[in-house]
Amino acid sequence: MRRIILGGLLLIAVFALPCSILADDTIAKGDELFAQGGIENLLKSGDIYAQALAANPTSYEAAWKAARSYREYCNESKQKGIAGWQDICKKFGKIGMQYGEKAIALNAKSVEGHFWFGCSVGNYSDGVSILTALKEGLKDKTQNSFEQAYALDKMYKNGGPVKALGRFWYVLPWPLNNKDKSMALLREYQQLFPNDAEGQVFLGELLIDTKNKDEAKILLQKAAASDKQYYSDWAKRLLAKL
Repeated sequence: MRRIILGGLLLIAVFALPCSILADDTIAKGDELFAQGGIENLLKSGDIYAQALAANPTSYEAAWKAARSYREYCNESKQKGIAGWQDICKKFGKIGMQYGEKAIALNAKSVEGHFWFGCSVGNYSDGVSILTALKEGLKDKTQNSFEQAYALDKMYKNGGPVKALGRFWYVLPWPLNNKDKSMALLREYQQLFPNDAEGQVFLGELLIDTKNKDEAKILLQKAAASDKQYYSDWAKRLLAKL
């Protein structure tokens, strides 16, 4: 009987080990592609992380990295004005959300799943509109995810949770938006990362909306001079309205 039990345990170990090793090797391949950058590599890396999760359904790393890749694929497509970027955001933003939810289910006490889920909702909203996302009940889920990310590690991804939560409270339609919360968070982010063009544009837009045009102009002029073309162009459009 003892031999049978030991034999069974050995078989379990033999079959379980290759799945774990396969998942780790697959994640490493995804990491290489993600690090190389480029729209195609972002999409491919997402698919590879998804394969890794299929090989090892308990891999938190594979889940959150899949969410990250699909989200970044959406974001790059949008910022580069790729044809059909809204359809890309609609499809892959939702896929990113699904992997973000899987990551949260696997490990709710780590920041990555919460952060990339919330970001994926943002991209999905770019594809279907914020109102549609709200009708689908995504407001509270997104708020909770960004608040959790902020509480767990607000400095993750260069202060990403601070900036994302600040922007979240601004873009919501009235009466759901909260400009006071948005202002506090975006000012916090500006103090932490004063040279980030995206943060400058987000705060600059809010300052215009709250009649602080002189301060907005200073921030937007800095963003307009940035080498980040998407945010430079955005800043110039806002400056033209002042």
